Amino acid sequence: MFLIPRHKEILDIARVQGKVLVEELASRFEITPQTIRKDLNDLCEKKLLNRIHGGAVFPSGTENMQYEQRRLIAATEKDAIGRAAAALIPDNASLFVNIGTTTEAVGQALLDHGRLMIITNNINVANKLRVYPQFEVVIAGGVVRGTDGGIVGEAAVDFIRQFKVDYAVIGASAIDDDGALLDFDFREVKVAQAIIANARHVILVSDSTKFERTAPVRIGHISQVHTFVTDNCFPENLRKICRENDVQLIETAKVR
Repeated sequence: MFLIPRHKEILDIARVQGKVLVEELASRFEITPQTIRKDLNDLCEKKLLNRIHGGAVFPSGTENMQYEQRRLIAATEKDAIGRAAAALIPDNASLFVNIGTTTEAVGQALLDHGRLMIITNNINVANKLRVYPQFEVVIAGGVVRGTDGGIVGEAAVDFIRQFKVDYAVIGASAIDDDGALLDFDFREVKVAQAIIANARHVILVSDSTKFERTAPVRIGHISQVHTFVTDNCFPENLRKICRENDVQLIETAKVR
């Protein structure tokens, strides 16, 4: 799926404001309302926006978007987060890589590393890294979720518990203002909890759109991680929680 720059900017505006209006966008981009309506229809067909009279709204935070749509949201930010997180992991380390589009960005950024043992319940990560001889890739067993290639369930939890690794890279579908890490699938949450419990250093990777979403199942709390990598941690309460719990906060938007 390819998005032209104007579509990406419309998505960014909708994410921040919650909705976009045809007339305002036409004025902003200096193009006709008819062109904007076509833009919005295209984005709605891709399920990136929901159409309303006179404009469109960003999908509700209680809805989990399909995998390919999630990959497009904040793609540039995820790439930067992936590079920053990968820079924390030395050669000759062992690590878990969990499910998620941002954790996949970390996997991509690991390609220039030396020898690593990578244990993952993410088929996409395993398939990407398996061809590189410097990596030993170990994949969890369990139920394969068709929507995104994530491996979940009790079998995956039992598999993860066999290891004690140097680093874990995890994501979350939403991060609440009180520091709660949230997800949609309780089976995925159990795997994430096992990963957190069996890593010496936990790296949470999440772009700032996750501060604006909600999800029903609790993974844990941000105080349980050692490093939090995001593009911009604008909720002041989360910054305070990081400071009070010695969580290293890395903001890629502020790194130049």
